Amino acid sequence: MDFELSPEQKALQTLARNFAQQEIAPHAAHFDRSGEFPVDICQKAFDLKLMNNHISKEYGGMGRSAVDEAIIAEEISAGCSGIGTAMEANGLAQAPLILFGNDYHKRTFLKPMTEKLSFAAYAVTEPEAGSDVARVKLDAKKVGDKYVLNGVKWWITNGGVATWYFVLGKTEKGPTGFVVPADSPGITRGAKEWNLGQHASNTVRVQFEDVVVPECNRLAEEGDGFKIAMKTFDHTRALVGAAAVGVARAAFTHALNYAKTRKAFDRKIITYQGIGFKLADLATEIDAARFLVHRAAWLYDQGKNNAKEASMAKMFAADTAMKAATEAVQIFGGYGYTNEMPVEKLMRDAKIYQIYEGTCEIQRSIIVAQLLRGR
Repeated sequence: MDFELSPEQKALQTLARNFAQQEIAPHAAHFDRSGEFPVDICQKAFDLKLMNNHISKEYGGMGRSAVDEAIIAEEISAGCSGIGTAMEANGLAQAPLILFGNDYHKRTFLKPMTEKLSFAAYAVTEPEAGSDVARVKLDAKKVGDKYVLNGVKWWITNGGVATWYFVLGKTEKGPTGFVVPADSPGITRGAKEWNLGQHASNTVRVQFEDVVVPECNRLAEEGDGFKIAMKTFDHTRALVGAAAVGVARAAFTHALNYAKTRKAFDRKIITYQGIGFKLADLATEIDAARFLVHRAAWLYDQGKNNAKEASMAKMFAADTAMKAATEAVQIFGGYGYTNEMPVEKLMRDAKIYQIYEGTCEIQRSIIVAQLLRGR
C-alpha cells in the first residue's frame, strides 16, 4: 500500500494549485458577487490542459485517471468551487459518452471539446426527478428513425452555455439517454438561477418542445438510461467529493490562520480548547475525506465496483465541507458573518455538495443497499 502520489501526479497537483492560487482565488469574490460565467478563466484552464481530463487521447483528450481528476478537482475548488463547477461540469456530461458512446458520438461531440473551449451539460434533473433518476418524465417518442423530445429539465449546470446536452428521456422501454445539440430547434434556455452559493456556476432550466433527435444520437439501447446514469455517478461522485474536500480545506486554512493570530483575553484563540479541538477534528476529517475520495477513484481506475465507496466518499466529503465551512464562520465570529471574509462564501458554496449528484441521504441509502448485498 502506497499513499504517495507519483511524480507525475505531484506535478499535476502543483500545476492545478498554482493555477487556483494565481488565476482563481484572487477573482473568486468578484464572480460570487457578479454571477458572471468565468469563461476567461476556463479558457486559461483549457490552455493548461486542466479541462476535459477523462477524454481518451484517441479523441484528443488527456486520458487522465480518476485519481488524477480528483487531484485537480480538489485544488481548483480550493480556489473557488463555483468556478470549479463551471470547469468540471463538462466531465459529468462527457462521462456517459465516454462510457457508453460509440465512435460517432465521441468524434462528433467529445473530440471538438478538446480542440476549442466549449461546454456541455448533463440534463437529467426535473421538477419531480432529482436523486430518483428513474422518475424522469421528459417524453422521448420514437417516430421512424428519430425521437421527439418534450419536457423540461431544471437546475442544469452549464445549461446556458452548453453546446450539447446529455439528456435522459422516457421511452416506452424506460429512461433512455440521448446526446442533443443545444442549437436544436425547440430548445429554450431559461435565465440563470441565482442560487445560494457557487454563483459563478451557470444553472438554468432547459425546455424541450418537439425537439427532433436522430436515432444515432441515442446512447446504448432504449431503457438503458438508468444504468448509464448510475455508472456515470460511480465515476463522478468521487470527483464531487474531491471538490468538497477542496472547499473544506480552504475553510480550514482560513480558520486556522485566523485562530493563530486572533487574540481574546490576551491569548491566541487557538490555545482555547473550544477552538483548538474544532480545528483538530477538522484536520482529521478532511484527511479522512481525501482518503475516501482517492480510494473510490482508485477503485474506478482499476475497473472494480466502487458504488459503495463512491457514495461514502461523496457523502463524507460533502458533510465535512459543510461542517468545515460552518465551523470556520464560527471561529471568525462576527467577521465570519460578513461578506468581507471568504468563509461566508465558503459556507454558501459548501451546501450544494450535500445535494447535487445525489443527496447525502441518497448516498446513505446506496451504502445500505450495498451492505445488504454483502459488499
